[in-house]
Amino acid sequence: MRSAPHRPVGPDYTGWLPGVDDLCYGGDYNPEQWPEEVWEQDVTLMREAGVNLVSVGIFSWALLEPREGELDLGWLDRLLDLLHGHGIKVDLGTPTASPPAWFFHTYPDARVVTRDGTVLGFGSRGMASPSHPAYREAAVRITTALAERYGDHPAVVLWHVHNEYGAPVSEDYSPASATAFRRWLRERHGSLDALNAAWGTRFWGQVYGEWEHVGVPAAAPSIVNPAQRLDFARFTDDALLACFVAERDAIRAHSDRPVTTNFMAAACPATDLWKWGREVDIVSNDHYLTAADPRNQVGLALAADLTRSVAGGKPWMLLEHSTSGVNWQERNVAKRPGEMARNALSHLGRGADAIMFFQWRASRSGAEKFHSAMLPHAGTSSRVWREVVELGETLRGVREVRGARVHADVAILWDQESFWAQDLEWRPSVDARHRERVDAFYDRLWRDGLTTDFAHPEQDLSPYRLVVAPASYLLTADAAANLTRYVESGGTLLVSFFSAVVDEHDAVHPGGFLGPLRRALGVAVEEFLPLRAGETLGVRFEAAPGTDGAGRVDTPGTGAVVRGDVWADDLALEGADVVGRFVGGPADGAPAVTRHRLGAGTGWYVSTRLDVDALATLLAPVYDDAGLAPSGLATDVEVVRRHADDAQYVVALNHSDAEQKVPDLPDGTVDLVSGDRVVGAATIPPAGFRVLRSPAR
Repeated sequence: MRSAPHRPVGPDYTGWLPGVDDLCYGGDYNPEQWPEEVWEQDVTLMREAGVNLVSVGIFSWALLEPREGELDLGWLDRLLDLLHGHGIKVDLGTPTASPPAWFFHTYPDARVVTRDGTVLGFGSRGMASPSHPAYREAAVRITTALAERYGDHPAVVLWHVHNEYGAPVSEDYSPASATAFRRWLRERHGSLDALNAAWGTRFWGQVYGEWEHVGVPAAAPSIVNPAQRLDFARFTDDALLACFVAERDAIRAHSDRPVTTNFMAAACPATDLWKWGREVDIVSNDHYLTAADPRNQVGLALAADLTRSVAGGKPWMLLEHSTSGVNWQERNVAKRPGEMARNALSHLGRGADAIMFFQWRASRSGAEKFHSAMLPHAGTSSRVWREVVELGETLRGVREVRGARVHADVAILWDQESFWAQDLEWRPSVDARHRERVDAFYDRLWRDGLTTDFAHPEQDLSPYRLVVAPASYLLTADAAANLTRYVESGGTLLVSFFSAVVDEHDAVHPGGFLGPLRRALGVAVEEFLPLRAGETLGVRFEAAPGTDGAGRVDTPGTGAVVRGDVWADDLALEGADVVGRFVGGPADGAPAVTRHRLGAGTGWYVSTRLDVDALATLLAPVYDDAGLAPSGLATDVEVVRRHADDAQYVVALNHSDAEQKVPDLPDGTVDLVSGDRVVGAATIPPAGFRVLRSPAR
């Protein structure tokens, strides 16, 4: 897999926060917004709420270095000592996500330039050009000063570099970026001949004869070379990562505490998470509900599962989420009673050992004054405050969950490079978007109660019974070979349409569409047949070949017709059996869903877009091949399990307004919150939760 080597931290690091033997609970603390007399009130209330970790200093560069080269750290000294005196640990941030006004005044050419040439000014949040030498130097300088002073401070248990790399801006088209991009291209391709070949520049007469002629893919009269756009996305990710690595290494020169940066795992497309995950010591994530989505608990679960997967299954940290509404969406819906706890415990169930918020105390001024907080504007008489205190008590009661692992039998392929390529212009259909298919398949698996990992297509997939490729438009030869070996070795692979189309240079594979997966799937795509807006077609499911060699067995839903839209393929069978045929549309009567035996496993292909309900019909025989089955729980019941050597922990969440049950619990099950024994089945109150411990199976 494409990656840079990971450098371990100091010899005392064991995989979690040094000196912390509990689940972490707290949030971003920005005391610089308040008079110092408020700080004592804050730490007293933090203890009441059960807070044991706060993130400090993330947007404080202008106060820490009010003028270039002039430090003022006295207030931070007093703050860290105060927190330490009250037993509250600190995740110390480097403030480099928001350079001060003096920086942009002194270095105006370090400002970010958008693709259309707009120069972004000061007065918001966001970083300078990641490729500008003055920014790199200033960022390392302030980070070094903090590490020298606080590297062994007893309150500091974690370093927090920058904030949400890639948000709100990622790509920079400034002159500094153009210079760095040419340097990056020389290192990647080696020669102009290799660059021209990789980008296919003979098309439209784009051949380069001098390196100085190669620029950033700024706005142009028509679409810009897609291979150049793809390389620029890779370069942008590498430029951001180089900034992180520079700060991380400056910290490591003076401190042996672990270093992280807060991802926005499912919401920031600028970063290749697999690459970044190997550069941090602890994986952490920020997550905010999509208020417009009435079932946004599914998106939350997806983000948590993705973060755990990037962490390699190890415990991870939720560094930000909200106690109630946020302030940047069109309609910032407040969380209903009990929703905050369900959100927090969903993250916990999916592997997070830290539950943190933005922020501790609600801001009176600035752009996020309407953002909810642990201590809201309404104060300690509010429902939100009461729920914050209750959640702290709950987390103390379930602290033994810390360190337990989540096991998944299913993986969804996630490759940011493929997503960058697929979502460029001039694809066969604007409706064929990678994220829509990822979300649809994940939602189906969530409804079926199957815990899901995410995986890179080149990683070891042998732990999984089922691998789903919802959107693998770009698939390298190595990745295709890996997926083929997975099938041959007994795995079940399900591939959706518009996959395995191009290689790493966005060039169509030799052998045509789906070329490198033809052996695994037993089918070839002769032509794409995208539909017009609003058009639909049917898929009639037939009988599927038996998995035991004893003839044919009925496919659940045999004879039923489900609706598809957006896409159809003109398929040529190369050994696969037809499981579903098109009814209507441009491929009427032709194969729509196929199944192919290869070695000990099975490769499935679906050549149209099925919605979440229709995917149930598709996945029933796929599950049968993989030896899986839906949980049978009610649709709005979410159950996730974490496993330790001597126990299994069940986090059960009820997202409905009716009482629900989790059946078939083993003898010896205990409710960790109440201490009560649970016999047979656990009752979950409306909009409520249970955290249970059962003997290890």
